[in-house]
Amino acid sequence: MKANKLKKGGKSIHLFSKLNIALVASVVISALCIYFYHHAQHMRPLYPIQKVVFIDNKHLTDEELKEFTGVQVNKSLLTVSCREVSRHMLKSPWIKSANVRREFPGILSITIKETEPFALLDMNEHLFLVDEKGKILEELKDDAVPFLPIIVSDPYKEKDGFSEALHLVRLLNDKGLTSEKGHIEVIAHKPHELRIEMDETIVKIGAGGYDEKLERLIQLEEDLKDRNIPVDYIDLRFGDKAIVKPMTARRIEE
Repeated sequence: MKANKLKKGGKSIHLFSKLNIALVASVVISALCIYFYHHAQHMRPLYPIQKVVFIDNKHLTDEELKEFTGVQVNKSLLTVSCREVSRHMLKSPWIKSANVRREFPGILSITIKETEPFALLDMNEHLFLVDEKGKILEELKDDAVPFLPIIVSDPYKEKDGFSEALHLVRLLNDKGLTSEKGHIEVIAHKPHELRIEMDETIVKIGAGGYDEKLERLIQLEEDLKDRNIPVDYIDLRFGDKAIVKPMTARRIEE
């Protein structure tokens, strides 16, 4: 009976010792983790980023691009995800693509393809830069001087008219008209009411058939220039005809 009590007591003592060892080990491990965590804050990372290099950026400065990367200098190159940096950068509408490479020991190299401004959008008396798909890049502040074709429209309320205007501006660019004229403004509230203000001449162009209409316009402008006829407006909406209203009351049909 006494021997049995001793055995039970021995088991209790043995279990108590195991618990003590586990508790001590847990405290030691926690202390080591805290120690290494605090010291890691002051340790120099392996392969720290010393420089972020941007290639092929034309409109955006290096400082502007650095903000888009989400990367801090002195962070270890080993911990940088190229895919994550690229994803961060593509959040900017100005960046079309970003190819990110790690160059050891300390350079993060990023090749940029920027979005090119395509036109200016005049929406509710605010001027915005847009790309070729009509995506807004940024709003122009102060008294900005127009340097691109202007589209007067509201893409949120006049989607069809805005889409037609983008297509028309593309053709104006292809035919060299945007570089020849000092001012081009496409008024695009409804497709069938589409018109262009080119310098001081209004061209009523309507919906569709833009390639043929613009060819007729180019030829017509040459004829009017040769005949020295100042024009109020040109109407290209009716089939293969062009109605020209000179500055006088006389109307010419071509």
